[in-house]
Amino acid sequence: MSYQVLARKWRPRNFAELVGQQHVVQPLVNALDHGRLHHAFLFTGTRGVGKTTIARILAKSLNCETGVTSKPCGQCSACLEVDEGRFVDLIEVDAASRTKVDDTRELLDNVQYAPSRGRYKVYLIDEVHMLSGHSFNALLKTLEEPPPHVKFLLATTDPQKLPVTVLSRCLQFNLKRLPPEQIGAQIQKILDAEGIVHDAASIRLLARAADGSMRDGLSLLDQAIAYGGGQVAEAEVRAMLGTIDQNLIENILQGLEAGDVAGLLRVVSEAAEFGLDYEAVLKDLLLWLHRIALAQADPALAGEAGGDVLAHAGAMSPQDVQLYYQIGAIGQRDLPYAPDPRSGLEMILLRMVAFRPAEAGEVRSSVPAAVPAPKTAAPTTSVPAPHAAPSMTPRTDPVPVAPAAAVAPQSPGAPEAKWGDVVARLGLAGLLRELASNTTLESREGDMLTLTLEETHAKLLNKEREEELRQALEKYYGATVRLKMNLGRPSAETPAKERSRLQDERQQAAVQAIVEDPNVRALQEKFGARVNPASIRPKV
Repeated sequence: MSYQVLARKWRPRNFAELVGQQHVVQPLVNALDHGRLHHAFLFTGTRGVGKTTIARILAKSLNCETGVTSKPCGQCSACLEVDEGRFVDLIEVDAASRTKVDDTRELLDNVQYAPSRGRYKVYLIDEVHMLSGHSFNALLKTLEEPPPHVKFLLATTDPQKLPVTVLSRCLQFNLKRLPPEQIGAQIQKILDAEGIVHDAASIRLLARAADGSMRDGLSLLDQAIAYGGGQVAEAEVRAMLGTIDQNLIENILQGLEAGDVAGLLRVVSEAAEFGLDYEAVLKDLLLWLHRIALAQADPALAGEAGGDVLAHAGAMSPQDVQLYYQIGAIGQRDLPYAPDPRSGLEMILLRMVAFRPAEAGEVRSSVPAAVPAPKTAAPTTSVPAPHAAPSMTPRTDPVPVAPAAAVAPQSPGAPEAKWGDVVARLGLAGLLRELASNTTLESREGDMLTLTLEETHAKLLNKEREEELRQALEKYYGATVRLKMNLGRPSAETPAKERSRLQDERQQAAVQAIVEDPNVRALQEKFGARVNPASIRPKV
């Protein structure tokens, strides 16, 4: 006997064997059990999720010799003939190859005749959206009022292309993509029944590669068995699918944790040597970051690779993981626009390292240690060229990076630094930085620091941020710090207001310098030009 592919050999023969799609199976079972059957059903969904399979089981349920039932016997001649595809009263039509109106009329000419063998004559029209407009028009009247012995079962992957007149005449069931867990469980069941040697990692790879389609998953399983010479192993499945060795992703994660740029670039070079798909590397990295984020939220969600995931979850902060994922997701979208995929992946990894949040008390400069930083020039103003269009993008003045010596831990007994300078050197980010920037240091007695927060920013304050701010101050001072937060009107200018005031002063100085510039005045007098203050930015 010739070999039968797994997708056909293991096609479900009744509703109980179906994997998933319970939201479709349950109403069909109830309709069969209570005798409330519609004359036309429409099954929609992506490829390989069970549309045709459910339609055939329904045809078997309608014509089983034991009677109309949701549990066909599978032993009578009608059930066996439906399973073998030779039941005379199940007319399967491929609409993709019979799109003409003449084909549809020929089909409908036989609707009026009673079934030859079964209880119902069942018309199963696959990919029904491929019918022409005239074919749909020819079908409409019969589809609305067919003879009592006729049932129409329509299946399509693209219901948007169906006329609303057809949709309104059918009961519509939308089949969902199957999750990898369900596909993996079915693959496991089949491998056990077939007596094929396998491992859990290979099943996970095949289930994920199936992309929601059970038929695709079983086709890949057939391919993997052939590739592995009668067994299914992770190494062979990875080679067949072209997926990424997890050691490579492990090295990338370790490079991100250590901020090792050279190590990350070495990993990309290794990927190039093995001819790996850079987009697949990035996709696998995002999947790992997702697992790590889940494990940080709840260790029970670490999944099968729990030990490795939990190790990385402890080595990375949740802020880092979220930032890496966001940079990677945006980079995945932009990767096709890179000069070449390798440079695109390298830039994404460099962004992950360069823009990770600084720890409390950490000062990081974008200038490499081997390159001396340029000397800071005195603030000047720039005069735009007469022909240059004014800039429409606002630029934010960068916060000056404090020298490394200035952030050494200070004792609470040391001379008091300006509160704005202290906040700048804490290296805070996000809402925590906003909280600190809108406070003033009212007093410091021993290890007790009393801060006053602007009432208008009260929503920034909670127990978690207060504790994070206290820990950052402890690192800065190098000693135990107790923190007392008050809401009210600060007695002095907060760092945020000071920064805003300085920016306004620099902006006004820049505008004044442009207005008083002799060249600008000459342009105004000669060409009637006007100065647009909104286009002027102070030069840092």
